[in-house]
Amino acid sequence: MLTADFDYALPPELIAQTPPETRGTSRMMVLDRAAGTLAHRHIGDIGDYLRPGDLLVLNDTRVFPARFLGVWQDTGGGAEILLTDALDPETREDGGDYVSEWQALCGSGRKARQGHTVVAAHGHLLADILDAAPEGRTRLRLRSDAPLMDVLETYGLTPVPPYIRRDRDDPAMARLDRERYQTVYAREVGAVAAPTAGLHFTQALLDALETRGIRRAFVTLHVGPGTFRPVKAERVEDHRMDAERYRVPEATARLIAETRAAGGRVVAVGSTSVRTLETVAAEHDGEIVPCAGSSTAFIHPPYRFRAVDAMLTNFHLPQSTLIMMVAALAGRERVLEAYREAVRLRYRFFSYGDCMLIL
Repeated sequence: MLTADFDYALPPELIAQTPPETRGTSRMMVLDRAAGTLAHRHIGDIGDYLRPGDLLVLNDTRVFPARFLGVWQDTGGGAEILLTDALDPETREDGGDYVSEWQALCGSGRKARQGHTVVAAHGHLLADILDAAPEGRTRLRLRSDAPLMDVLETYGLTPVPPYIRRDRDDPAMARLDRERYQTVYAREVGAVAAPTAGLHFTQALLDALETRGIRRAFVTLHVGPGTFRPVKAERVEDHRMDAERYRVPEATARLIAETRAAGGRVVAVGSTSVRTLETVAAEHDGEIVPCAGSSTAFIHPPYRFRAVDAMLTNFHLPQSTLIMMVAALAGRERVLEAYREAVRLRYRFFSYGDCMLIL
């Protein structure tokens, strides 16, 4: 299958640059696979399509302000760093600096080299380049005069996707992203991108669904920058996914088993919840068990889903791994037809955009 088979035409003005003014008001396209129909509703109507006994599975990862700006210590030139993975626990050197090693992406007007240092956070944070690989991938030693997460909370920026255009000097937009590029149930710190299907939920909506007998459970998958990495291979099967860490707690495994036994549906909120559940099912003969690990699962047609019955998801980039996952669940032609309809009706696309419920 060719990557070009998942292309579609998207007017740039339909790429949402900000979230809806009020959380919980997004449009929701409903794709019913059995009936072959599309309906146009709002996220607040999702309860009309779920049944008592269904289980929502949500990703409770929390985005941290992983992006920071600084200058090269030797030249004063600008540098930008996006932290992606902690390589070791943070330690403190004899009551002095807090030290940790990270994998990161480094962008600047010059190539990062071993021995260079970036000064950030008004001098409260130093990033020493330990080694640099192609495509800006860098291993850093971070030194800060307070715990790193405290420094980032004060000086870091929310790492919104590259298609969301931001003026780095606009504090109002920085505050907006800090609040809205985060689900209301986020708790496990570690993601550099939000599980965006979850951005549509308010606590009131989740509580209303629970009142109707629709339970919820949580998995954790720390979304990395690879979620935005384009598929460069001509053949879909030649693409390789970046690894992302996940965890399935015991309570979630139990609720899924109970839901299955009672004939309810497992409704995954977002592609990250799908990846987590399908990874575990593939490794445990179709069962969801309490576990933790790292997923490199690439779900694309043809694929037999073993854990997920339905999915709430945003509208995804052309030729991306995410639209391929959606096509694996609902069928490529049907998904592309739905996307064409979404364009015609001026739905908002991508992370801050509208959503699609696939039943």
